[in-house]
Amino acid sequence: MSGALANRRVLVTAGPTYEDIDPVRFIGNRSSGKMGFAIAEAAAARGASVVLVAGPVSLATPAGVERVDVRSAAQMREAVLARLPVDVYISAAAVADYTPADTAEQKIKKGAGAMTLELVPTVDILAEVAAHGQRPRLVVGFAAETSDVGRNARGKLEAKGLDMIAANRVGVAGSGFESDDNALSVYWPGGARELGPGPKTRLAGELLDLVSLRLA
Repeated sequence: MSGALANRRVLVTAGPTYEDIDPVRFIGNRSSGKMGFAIAEAAAARGASVVLVAGPVSLATPAGVERVDVRSAAQMREAVLARLPVDVYISAAAVADYTPADTAEQKIKKGAGAMTLELVPTVDILAEVAAHGQRPRLVVGFAAETSDVGRNARGKLEAKGLDMIAANRVGVAGSGFESDDNALSVYWPGGARELGPGPKTRLAGELLDLVSLRLA
């Protein structure tokens, strides 16, 4: 197979995770999965063997991509670790930072007073992969920020031991979550590149071009 990523194994995560409170309620976020799916499609188009671990989204599977559907952060972690080793891991999913300490087996009935929900931290999948014994050659993270995008992204790049991170500002009309367009600030040790604004499909290709250069 020809292409910039020919014979490379690429693992991509996309979409949100849903952390169940009871059988009818969950904690989630606004990630549509569009950026991660576009990245998976662009990687396959460049010749890579691609596995896409997708949270609960309503998107068609890109051509030539193996898709694994999950719901929770714990399920996403299990699916990711089971598919190592790979050459490239791109964590585009918006994985929940917290999950309910307990999931009720029956629907929690509404009471007259307030309800307190205990949350516990989820495992940081990205940091775990970056420190894994079967660490990919290139580990790429995403950072969705509402302020101090560059500072926060560079902090995550260093703290988690990543090779590259793509940061974007969310909460801005026409970009980020639920939008077809985006703008990315990509950082790596000693370098940076601005991508967009533009369609997520185009930005995915530009990001994969940077990945290919880093691999080379």
